[in-house]
Amino acid sequence: MKAHDGMYIDGEWRPAAGPDTIAVVNPADEQVIAHVPAGTSEDVDAAVRAARAAFPAWAATPPAERAARIGALRDVLVARKDEIAETVTAELGSPLKFSHAVHVGAPIAVAGSYADLAASYAFEEKVGNSTVHLEPVGVVGAITPWNYPLHQIVAKVAPALAAGCTVVLKPAEDTPLVAQLFAEAVHEAGVPAGVFNLVTGLGPVAGQALAGHEGVDLVSFTGSTAVGRQIGATAGAAVKRVALELGGKSANVILPSADLAKAVNVGVANVMSNSGQTCSAWTRMLVHDSQYDEAVSLAAEAAAKYGERIGPVVNAKQQERVRGYIEKGVTEGARLVAGGPEAPREQGYFVSPTVFADVRPEMTIAQEEIFGPVLSIMRYEDEADALRIANGTVYGLAGAVWAGDETEAVAFARRLDTGQVDINGGRFNPRAPFGGYKQSGVGRELGSHGLSEYLQTKSLQF
Repeated sequence: MKAHDGMYIDGEWRPAAGPDTIAVVNPADEQVIAHVPAGTSEDVDAAVRAARAAFPAWAATPPAERAARIGALRDVLVARKDEIAETVTAELGSPLKFSHAVHVGAPIAVAGSYADLAASYAFEEKVGNSTVHLEPVGVVGAITPWNYPLHQIVAKVAPALAAGCTVVLKPAEDTPLVAQLFAEAVHEAGVPAGVFNLVTGLGPVAGQALAGHEGVDLVSFTGSTAVGRQIGATAGAAVKRVALELGGKSANVILPSADLAKAVNVGVANVMSNSGQTCSAWTRMLVHDSQYDEAVSLAAEAAAKYGERIGPVVNAKQQERVRGYIEKGVTEGARLVAGGPEAPREQGYFVSPTVFADVRPEMTIAQEEIFGPVLSIMRYEDEADALRIANGTVYGLAGAVWAGDETEAVAFARRLDTGQVDINGGRFNPRAPFGGYKQSGVGRELGSHGLSEYLQTKSLQF
């Protein structure tokens, strides 16, 4: 694992404009494992200028050729999968097995889906006496989070390249090493110079400079709703397009006809996965009065098994944040049935897998995104009550519904105010659109819907 001391701009590694660096810390043992440059507005400007210069030729490149380069990129990621997994584990703290399966497996699948889609997508159609062309938006400023560091990069960069856009990426400061590996993969895949550029740095400096740069045509951001609002405001003032994938507080609704044990166990696994650092995690489990006590017992038993199986949260600040929410839940009267605020280990940013029962809809832990391994179990009286509780937050990113009959589950899911719902434990689909309702964001990622975010429409009348 080698850290670059420069920025990847216009097809080469260049020295950073300033001397400042960012320490990359392994959250499992709190040791500094590398330093990367803390980019400035000068670095961002150089990257945007390179992307702008490369745009005309890349936009004019036939879709089949763009598809070939994305396919080559996927192949490089496959060839370097072990190195990528080890890097994610070192800087995020994810268990190595999970890094291989999800942090590497998902982005490889997404890259492959866009290699296929770029070659088959209809960038032109006839509508009566008109020809409609779908053309690339231009230069994309991509700002990605630390929780799924490579997946979020690929979910933005691959469709942008497929559309014919050029990209400047600013990855999260906690997980920049896998972003540098991605830049190496782009270079190895033969993507032309300037089409993809990387600037590492802090959000308030490099991220803000990228979001506000006049040479950027679209800002694609994944992160908190609070920062998303700021980026949306900045982009709106410049009449610039945005794609925002923001926070979530998803409900896992278990209807009385469901297989309760399966629904609870899968639900707990979903929340504990990635140490709870998943914006779409089903952090609110809704159970009917008649099954509530059994569900609480099952959830507490399931959570206890994850104590040695999950990694740390990403940094000390996040650990303190999550433990603060757990303390808030206790203060507000929720019943702690597993875990708690005490750190389970002396070293590393670990948080105990935690389950609360008797959580009321108005409680802080039922309303705010915690982003840690914390589950709230809530009771409901009937379907109308369950729907009211499930839809009773400012978020609408994801969710789950369980029922003995799939038709029953689908009928309930159609009434949820959320962008994606898993039915009886539905599997991840890299071609299905992902994104939120309400304050969970604007736009979609993945599949053809994700590609369309990077296209603009021109119609010719004959």
